[in-house]
Amino acid sequence: MVAFSKIVIAGGGIIGNSVSYYLAKLNIATTVIDPIGIAPAASGKAGGFLARDWSDGSPIGPLQQRSFDLHAQQADDLGAENIDYRRLVCMAVGCDERAAAVAKPSGKKLEGVEWADINVLGKNMMGGTDTIAQVHPKKLCDAMWKFSQERAGSKLIIGKVVEAIVDDDGSIEGVKLDDGSTIECDALVIACGPWTDATKSWFPPEIGRAIPHMMGVKYHSILIQSPRVLNEAVFFSGHGDPEVYPRPDGDAYITGFPDPAMVVTESPGKEEVRPEVVSRLVDATKKVSSLLGPITPHTEQACYLPTTNDGIPVIGEIPGVKGAFIGSGHGCWGILNGPATGEAMAELLTEGETKHVDLKLLGVDSPYRR
Repeated sequence: MVAFSKIVIAGGGIIGNSVSYYLAKLNIATTVIDPIGIAPAASGKAGGFLARDWSDGSPIGPLQQRSFDLHAQQADDLGAENIDYRRLVCMAVGCDERAAAVAKPSGKKLEGVEWADINVLGKNMMGGTDTIAQVHPKKLCDAMWKFSQERAGSKLIIGKVVEAIVDDDGSIEGVKLDDGSTIECDALVIACGPWTDATKSWFPPEIGRAIPHMMGVKYHSILIQSPRVLNEAVFFSGHGDPEVYPRPDGDAYITGFPDPAMVVTESPGKEEVRPEVVSRLVDATKKVSSLLGPITPHTEQACYLPTTNDGIPVIGEIPGVKGAFIGSGHGCWGILNGPATGEAMAELLTEGETKHVDLKLLGVDSPYRR
């Protein structure tokens, strides 16, 4: 039984797309509203690194395990080659910051290290192909959206929601856009990532205050085309602790040096790329790899990862308004946890409860909220 028949999703990133995708699998159409389009911000610029068990024992552990498995299922359904999904291994590599860059050393300390080869002190396996994978976030979002359009007839509207229209009974009956137009709906899903704080003003004050405070952590990244396809993601200790995720198309995605969490004032898709941070990433790459270091990046970019005060994503119903839902605050695991969040939200919208992941610890009123 479908509980809601006219569903609007505010936000075209990984969460909004995942909700639309899992509803489309039930032949339910949605209207996605975004100021720019599909995956304009972090969901189009993230690394796409997936780890099944790195949050075990935490409130998001079950969500992460479920979502990791759903990524594999999506690869089968959408075509792994279409979304650059693959399994790979991940290493932690320690580097000697005191030494100048030297030629590639030899010896046992490099066993199992595929391409990080300058001043390596040691390494540790963080995960193998049973628990580590990757996907191209933008390609995944585009593929999910194509499925939603073709299967269910979902629509994308370029615009910005400025008000949730609530009837006298306290139920969602529509949204108002920045151009003055209104769209009728009986359910509204907020998937606005680091811009979630702005959605508080869509509701009466007593409702808006219930939405957890959302900030953004700004990350820069560069992409380097490797001479050969690499198969080992590396988390470095030293030289600023950069992270490198090689992709099956030969690109190496390199990130690090995050800013402190802040209220985001930059617009989606218009995030400033600061040259000094890019230079630090380039310099760090030169200090850890003789293969990647000499190559000039072909892409320099920045994005914000949404985070709550408690570091726990908020997924579920917004109390006080029937038909209002939220999925945001996934931090660095947004791409990983997108599918399970979308599946859970689709279950809430159609069945009134979740079947695979218990959202009690992730809801607006989670006991972990501060």
